[in-house]
Amino acid sequence: MKALNFYSSNYHSQLVCRRKTCTIRLGDKTNKYAEGDIIWVTVGKRFSQKKKIFTGTIDRVLVKPISQLTMDDLQGENSDLTSIDDLMVFLQSIYDKTLTSSDIVTVVYFSEIIE
Repeated sequence: MKALNFYSSNYHSQLVCRRKTCTIRLGDKTNKYAEGDIIWVTVGKRFSQKKKIFTGTIDRVLVKPISQLTMDDLQGENSDLTSIDDLMVFLQSIYDKTLTSSDIVTVVYFSEIIE
């Protein structure tokens, strides 16, 4: 079983309420996540305990430059994001590096599996 983990505790409430429907990760992550994968959606810091929020499936994996992200991508990542500039500020804080609109990201859409 693979895990789609979120480090920030800020995501916990969005995941519990099922408002977060995708994650935008820096770089090409197609070797890590594939459509149809069954996953655990978890929250927790690296190298520490994780909390499983739900079991899910990866619905879609898209690789594109930041400049080609859609409003659906932004809203799925975080409903507070209203522009690519907002996303870039957000990603720069997570990855602690300067990004450009031509940097490649992977958008991973996921949904819950009701057991």
